[in-house]
Amino acid sequence: MPLPAVLQGRLTLPVIASPLFIISGPELVIEQCKAGIVGSFPSLNARPAHILDQWLTRIETELAAHQAAHPDAKVAPYAVNFIIHSSNNRVQEDLEICERHKVPIIITSLSAPKVVVERVHAWGGIVLHDVINIRHAKKAISEGVDGLILVCAGAGGHAGTLSPFALVSEVRQFWDGPIALSGSIANGASILGAQAMGADLAYIGTLFIATDEAHAFPEYKQMLCDSAAQDIVYSSLFTGVSGNYLAPSIRNAGMDPDNLPKGDKSTMDFGSGGNQKFKVWRDIWGAGQGTGSIKAVRPAKEVVARLQEEYARARQALAAATA
Repeated sequence: MPLPAVLQGRLTLPVIASPLFIISGPELVIEQCKAGIVGSFPSLNARPAHILDQWLTRIETELAAHQAAHPDAKVAPYAVNFIIHSSNNRVQEDLEICERHKVPIIITSLSAPKVVVERVHAWGGIVLHDVINIRHAKKAISEGVDGLILVCAGAGGHAGTLSPFALVSEVRQFWDGPIALSGSIANGASILGAQAMGADLAYIGTLFIATDEAHAFPEYKQMLCDSAAQDIVYSSLFTGVSGNYLAPSIRNAGMDPDNLPKGDKSTMDFGSGGNQKFKVWRDIWGAGQGTGSIKAVRPAKEVVARLQEEYARARQALAAATA
């Protein structure tokens, strides 16, 4: 499907770097956009709230300077993520700040995005909403979103359980708009695979936690390098919403990752950074099943460069195989 106008001609790869709670900041977003993929961050990462204005100014200023110094470079737009949840009392305040900056892309999560769609469209931005099933997809479409992010089995953090083959195929039966696909995408061949099955963009998160610019503990980054798919545990305990986490981090917090009780959705609290009993996000570390592709902590631009090389090789191999 055609990409939204804001993305056309501005990407070196069909990739959106997903917003990482606590971890994504201006440093990471700027490097991702300079490398030609959409960089994003949750608005709640900017604490206290007035810091959001400073972050947006810095991102816009540095990207504009980079584009001026490299006029032929593809510099991608950035995105801000809104977590639509009752515990997030900053939605309206953050929306006003984004409106002043005319943020080009807003990514909405958890609840239906009607509260932000009309305002974002009024300033010329687009809204992408993440979903894990058909019901959520149809609800988001009915509220006027411009694109869907399908969060499938194996995605890091809050994630669904459906195979990407199943969910993309079913969504394409009623939606011909942009689709970004999330779930264990950590190399260039997987980006091409996402396109082959009907998605327009890959949505990649875990891979960028293991970068120099990410605001994650060094131990977290190293654990990603040392882990594989078998080390990922799917649990609702920590926020009440099911998600994927690194089993070693759960053990380090004194719990058995193989025997976790179910969680209570009412305990989710993005205003204070999650369930304080378990110190989720700070001590319990989210990750997707693609962590086996991570071998070292690198600068974000090098991660994107590797993806570009792998993507090009995968396209060449596919062309040779079908010639």
